[in-house]
Amino acid sequence: MRALIIDDERLARKELTTLLEEYDQIEIIGEAANADEAIEIIDEQNPDLLFLDIQMPGKTGFELLEQLDDVPKVIFTTAYDEFALKAFEVNALDYLLKPIQPDRLKDSIAKLQEVERKVKSTDFKDKKLGLEDQVFVKDGDRCWFVSLANVRVFESDGNYIKVYFDTNRPMIHKSLNALDEKLDPRSFFRASRKHIVNLSWVETIEPWFNGGLMVKLKGGDKVEVSRRQAAKFKDMMSL
Repeated sequence: MRALIIDDERLARKELTTLLEEYDQIEIIGEAANADEAIEIIDEQNPDLLFLDIQMPGKTGFELLEQLDDVPKVIFTTAYDEFALKAFEVNALDYLLKPIQPDRLKDSIAKLQEVERKVKSTDFKDKKLGLEDQVFVKDGDRCWFVSLANVRVFESDGNYIKVYFDTNRPMIHKSLNALDEKLDPRSFFRASRKHIVNLSWVETIEPWFNGGLMVKLKGGDKVEVSRRQAAKFKDMMSL
């Protein structure tokens, strides 16, 4: 597994690198001292795993994750215990408190291996985002790693997108057009200028005004499919 270490403290990066030497399954592909450096490396190298400090000069670790379309697996590393609850809330793979203890790192690697056994990974940099992928969503002080399988709808709201999952509807600063280009069309459908729906959540389909369709999703949400998209939607759903 190809890993990137992101930490503004050089000694912390060196310490973690030394600890990881005994794990043959972890290949360290680089180090970054801040979020901007990290984003460049992530775009070029497409790592599978981030060891990510939360508090860094400039952008925080959370702000870095907000900028990524395709979020790798993440193990947070930080000296600030106050961030522990928030880190667990976002459902990161694990959370390591500095100075990192070898036994805790061993536990993290074990969790990582268990996840890898359950998830079939791919190495295609330009692959579309499917149900097995995740996105990072931050809304005020709350933030989450969200599996795309759990996202029912993406809804355009000005320069933002509202993400529907569980009982949450946080906003992300992206355009629906840009997101549509990233998503796997076998799993997500552009229903209209305002909505992208997760096809696996579709429960019922009814005729609607002007040749459009009304789609009801599991959980009760309703999304209108525009007349322009209705024929394509029927074809995809084999209607």
